[in-house]
Amino acid sequence: MSRRSPQKPQAKNPARPAEVVRREDDWTTRPELRLKVLGLPPDISTRALWDSFSPYGAVSQIEIFEDSRGMRDGSARVIFKPPPFEPFWQLIVPFRVGRGPGNGTTLRIFPEAPRRTFYHPSPVNPAIKYPEVMTLQANSIDFGIMYDRNTMMSMHTVIASPQGGIRFIQNMLYRETVVEFRVDINKRSELFRFSIPFAYLDTILRVDNGQSGNIELVVSLPTPPRFFRKLDERDTHETKARYWTEKDAWFRQTDITDFPLRVRDAPVTIKKPGPIIDIGRWTTYRLKFDISSNDAKSLFRQIGQALRDYNITIQEISGFRVASHREPAVWKYIDQPITAPYKPTSTLADLFKDESIPPLAFPVRYQLEVCISHGYLNEHNLGQEFIRQLRNMDPTKAQDILEYVANQEKRVFEPMELFDIKIIKGSASRPPIPQYCAFIRSATVTPSTVYFNTPTVEISNRVIRYYAEHADRFLRVRFADEKDEGKIYSTDKDTMNEIFTRVKRALRNGIKVGERHYEFLACGNSQFRENGAYFYAPLPHLEAQHIRNWMGHFDEIPYVAQHAARLGQCFSTTRAIIGTRTTIREIEDEERKGHVFTDGVGMISPFLAQLITHELGIVRASSEPPSIFQFRMGGCKGILAVSPSSKLQEITIRRSQYKFAARHEGLEIIKCSQFSASNLNRQIIVVLSTLGVPDKIFVEKQKAQLADLTLAMTNELKALTMLQKDIDPNQMTLALAGMILDGFQRCQEPFMMSVLRLWRAWSIKSLKEKARITIEKGAFLLGCVDETATLKGHFDESPVPKAHEPLEQRVKSLPEVFVQLSKGTNGKPEVILGPMLLARNPSLHPGDIRVVQGVDVEALRHLKDAVVVPQTGDRPIVNMCSGGDLDGDDYLVIWDPELLPCEWNHPPMDFTPARKIPLGRQVTPDDLTSFFVEYMKNDNLSRIAMAHLALADFMEAGVKSTKCLKLAELHSTAVDYIKSGVPARMTRDLRPGKWPHFMEKKHLPQENVYQSRKVLGQLFDQVELVDFVPVYDAPFDKRILNAYKIESTMLEDAAVIKRQYDAAVRRIMAQHAIGTEFEVWSTFVMNHSKASNNYKFHEEIGRISAALKDRFRALCYEKAGGSNFETLGPFSVAMYTVTADEISQAVAEARARKATMATDTMPMMSFPWLFQSVLGKVANGATVA
Repeated sequence: MSRRSPQKPQAKNPARPAEVVRREDDWTTRPELRLKVLGLPPDISTRALWDSFSPYGAVSQIEIFEDSRGMRDGSARVIFKPPPFEPFWQLIVPFRVGRGPGNGTTLRIFPEAPRRTFYHPSPVNPAIKYPEVMTLQANSIDFGIMYDRNTMMSMHTVIASPQGGIRFIQNMLYRETVVEFRVDINKRSELFRFSIPFAYLDTILRVDNGQSGNIELVVSLPTPPRFFRKLDERDTHETKARYWTEKDAWFRQTDITDFPLRVRDAPVTIKKPGPIIDIGRWTTYRLKFDISSNDAKSLFRQIGQALRDYNITIQEISGFRVASHREPAVWKYIDQPITAPYKPTSTLADLFKDESIPPLAFPVRYQLEVCISHGYLNEHNLGQEFIRQLRNMDPTKAQDILEYVANQEKRVFEPMELFDIKIIKGSASRPPIPQYCAFIRSATVTPSTVYFNTPTVEISNRVIRYYAEHADRFLRVRFADEKDEGKIYSTDKDTMNEIFTRVKRALRNGIKVGERHYEFLACGNSQFRENGAYFYAPLPHLEAQHIRNWMGHFDEIPYVAQHAARLGQCFSTTRAIIGTRTTIREIEDEERKGHVFTDGVGMISPFLAQLITHELGIVRASSEPPSIFQFRMGGCKGILAVSPSSKLQEITIRRSQYKFAARHEGLEIIKCSQFSASNLNRQIIVVLSTLGVPDKIFVEKQKAQLADLTLAMTNELKALTMLQKDIDPNQMTLALAGMILDGFQRCQEPFMMSVLRLWRAWSIKSLKEKARITIEKGAFLLGCVDETATLKGHFDESPVPKAHEPLEQRVKSLPEVFVQLSKGTNGKPEVILGPMLLARNPSLHPGDIRVVQGVDVEALRHLKDAVVVPQTGDRPIVNMCSGGDLDGDDYLVIWDPELLPCEWNHPPMDFTPARKIPLGRQVTPDDLTSFFVEYMKNDNLSRIAMAHLALADFMEAGVKSTKCLKLAELHSTAVDYIKSGVPARMTRDLRPGKWPHFMEKKHLPQENVYQSRKVLGQLFDQVELVDFVPVYDAPFDKRILNAYKIESTMLEDAAVIKRQYDAAVRRIMAQHAIGTEFEVWSTFVMNHSKASNNYKFHEEIGRISAALKDRFRALCYEKAGGSNFETLGPFSVAMYTVTADEISQAVAEARARKATMATDTMPMMSFPWLFQSVLGKVANGATVA
């Protein structure tokens, strides 16, 4: 930043300060100077302080302080970076801030002692210290692509000038490389920067061009970094803000172009219209430096050593070439076919001749754009002959070749060589899929580009099923930050405006692939929260509006948010029940005092429940069906609880379940009731801690769980006990328990031991990051209402139980619930009696966790693995639990006496939703897309939750503090935002000034993080993470390998299906950024793309994994000749043998090369475990002749 001449508008004829003696510890030698400012007026703004202080130098940060009551205390901190030109605070004339010459408030200003050394220790050798920020001036920077391994194609060059230098910055504090440069746009010089975290850097090429002192660095990234443009700092201050930083002037960018109007009206495509720099696709950067001076040479060496310390290789390369920018002709070949005669191409120049061929079949064209968008192929490498061969091939084979490229996830520089590879069959060859699934194309739109994804098999929804013949014209779109950065988070600043404008453009202008122009259709409710939507490529006779009209009659819904939610109801992931007809009976709700006690609850006959169980293939330990089904049926939603009094094919619907009129009236199931283990989390723990549960209770429970997890790796009984009690929502722990019972842990079978290790690593990670402590005396269950009206509800006049009262006295006034587990401690159904906790995630308010009394009611004993709540009383008890209802919410039930708090039933929060504002006219698609963008910008749910957690730990009163109570209220508003359209506005005073160490805010300065001594800090420090390392080198189970003599044809059949299965798994891994196949199979995912929260993603990956297994089981049934043990036994052994041979060969090769057995290079081994129970039978001697 250039230094300006100091101007002092607030002081008349200032006297010169006394001469400063410069010492080593003097402020003039520091990278920054912090000034404490006292005597400020209460209405002072950061802009006023900036105006007064910026004439003396570069102000990097301003913070106006408040006291513990949230009132401004008249002080502030102003940070200069670098230090100001002179010690203006020593002026004889007092420094003033305010309006008008000689007016304003007199300030007292004091330099603060430095908080740190401004040096960063090397992670390799802490004795070596690097400056926190090291800046090297560059002469020029080229933006382009790698044409081949040794050639960069430069697409644009920026040359440094006296008015605009190029800075190559290493920020050791934030562990990132930053490059700043200027670009002239429409006669304006704009300052840009992009930042690359060290974690995303692997290798930097160093090119010596032979000129003394001149060197080049080449950085080539697989995905684009974040780009920013700097605005005038004066225009980036908020009116009432207490905090401003120089970063507030850097605005995210989506394009660098001379023609913003072209971008404004264009659909989203890979090829952008008229960019100066295509920041999404030109991700190779060449910087030229002159390091002939000793200082520059020394700094360059220091930067290189610092990068090496962070495992970033500086690789010297010879023979590196730079090619000039040329427009790729491939787009002409596939977009605008002409009839010019064909001439073979042999040189690079031939690629750009104006010759073309007929267009590609759309599935091939789409898959080609999948490869180009991800960077596996680059259009500059694609010649006419490549396109001609694709065009002349069978489209299925061409698509398989391109799917192979996408599955490999590696750049191909010689595309013609692909035609010589023996390609396995992929999804293009269309092996059978379950009837409840569909192949879905998807795209991810990021700030700078778009990524198309290989079609994957997904559980369908009502709309896709009805329009099955046009399923390939639907595109599931997600809006996300740059690749690997996860979700686009909300902000109350304007720094993200360009990104939100791009989202709106995509929703308005659509997405184009070849001749198909996808338009916005609608979005499911879960999609909405994950910033996703469905697009559709219209046909002359079937446009997006036709589909919306078929979905239902929404014209009478005048609220945009509610309108969007009702449309989204049709996109819920469901399984259609097609085996029977139903009769509908309608009844009224139970309502009192403005509350609906039966909100979302209907009934279903035992006969229909049994039929659904059979049709969906739900495996049950007993012959009884699940007690509750979450459903959709036409415009109705909610749950259906089994009712013995319901007639044979009868479904009972309440008014609260009816949402809109729909043409489609078929029954669809989302999920059913089942037992899941109860787990605490950070929010529940801080609430219970505030209510009086001692810290040692949580600490001891976590300590015991950690010890049990370690013991479970070697002790079968302990592993069995934990897996059968800590049951996850996908029931995969029970699958693991079954494998142990079959002896696979005893013989150290490699897949079994790998998944067991994964389960342990996943459990420990959940303890570290979320305090996910499993509570044995508890359950996580669907809720439903007591149709008999027997259970006692909550009455406002009932006395609140006091801590000093005897237990017998305290429970008398408690509301009642009925909880019956299908499998209790003795293996039989068990009714839970006595006081217990009832809560719903997330719980932020001290009244969100209720103490209730478990009772036994004979008339309710047909309901199992559910929590039955009363319909009597003055207010539904589920409404007190974070504003819950009964249309499919899960509830945490805990009857562990150690977790009963001292304070019972703190007054609950009022969860009355904000008043919705009608639009005053019919809702249009443009209204829907505008709300979509507004929701993205104002969805503060996670920020509010994080602030609440931090302040609950920091404040002495915990969740009862004023700020936490306000945040709990805001959180409820934020939850309802998707339905109400009323955003939760989080004011600056509710943002934590300091963060506890367990929240791992590593990017913050040290003074903004404190060591928490409260319970969450203790729990965090108690856990040490463990890495997941699969077991590849253990022997496979000889009990299976020697069970049958397998014919070679059967082994070949199994090998063919395995290759298809492996490819399908890799597509799922790529789509969701999952690291290993073991995570896909088990659903214990360590890390993912962050498109949704971990709990929602656990449910989603459960559905995806189940559909994958169903699909390939069906394929195996077909190839084996049946699904009985006599046919599957030998075939499953063939599957196991093929897998064992592949792994054994890879292990031998790795050992010979002394290479690491990494998951990305080793073959997959989950394939035979599609038939886990069959393998168990074989291993235990159940063979056939």
